[in-house]
Amino acid sequence: MLVSGVNLHEPRADALLRRFDFVPQARLDDVMVSYATPGGGVGPHVDSYDVFLLQGSGRRRWTVWEASRKTYDCGPGDMLYLPPGVKHDGVALEPCFTYSIGFRAPRGAELGAAFLDWLHERGLPDARYTDPQLRPSTAPARIPPEMIDFAAAALNRIRWSRADVAHFLGEYLSMPKPHVVFPAPKRPARASMVRLDPKTQLLYSGTRFFINGEAFTVARRASAALRRLADARVAERAPLARAGLARLISDWERRGYVRNG
Repeated sequence: MLVSGVNLHEPRADALLRRFDFVPQARLDDVMVSYATPGGGVGPHVDSYDVFLLQGSGRRRWTVWEASRKTYDCGPGDMLYLPPGVKHDGVALEPCFTYSIGFRAPRGAELGAAFLDWLHERGLPDARYTDPQLRPSTAPARIPPEMIDFAAAALNRIRWSRADVAHFLGEYLSMPKPHVVFPAPKRPARASMVRLDPKTQLLYSGTRFFINGEAFTVARRASAALRRLADARVAERAPLARAGLARLISDWERRGYVRNG
């Protein structure tokens, strides 16, 4: 049995994920918990991303095919790291739980498609093809050279900068997965500490911040305080208020992006 995204619902799983923040948060994905009875497993497979396999209760035997075939017996507290593209297979030796800490590794094609969608929303060069001088065709299936010239000219007008890429990447990497929702708090509270909800991703690049797929900027004096919250995922409320972030934090509380305490 496999359960993905356990860190979104269980604080202890989220705390486990944050133990890996020596890797940029933009790379962290989730904690998946697997349970298997003796002989159980998902079969040999390859992942396209880095993964740490932390053994909970019980024992599991891992077979890894890298330069050669190797076998590792993992007991409670043991951890196996697997780089992308390494074939592996885990078989339970007794009833056991395994905690898989996965990382994001977007593919080029995935990023390209998402980036073009992002550019389109911001106004790609637009033009309509016309052919007022069109004459009767003697080769109906042939693509008109004029149409190819038009498409080439239109696509050549697409321009972007490194700042555009950083803006896109911040929104893309902080965007919640489709099934994630943020329930609003039942009643407002004003505890001394502000903590990001486990589902919230707060990233930054330069002077621009990104939270759950949205980009924004703050005043210069507020940037340092907000970066500390983003890095640690928890901060004292008073310094945030003194930096002029009280209204922003209140808005995030209403939207369920942050928790108190």
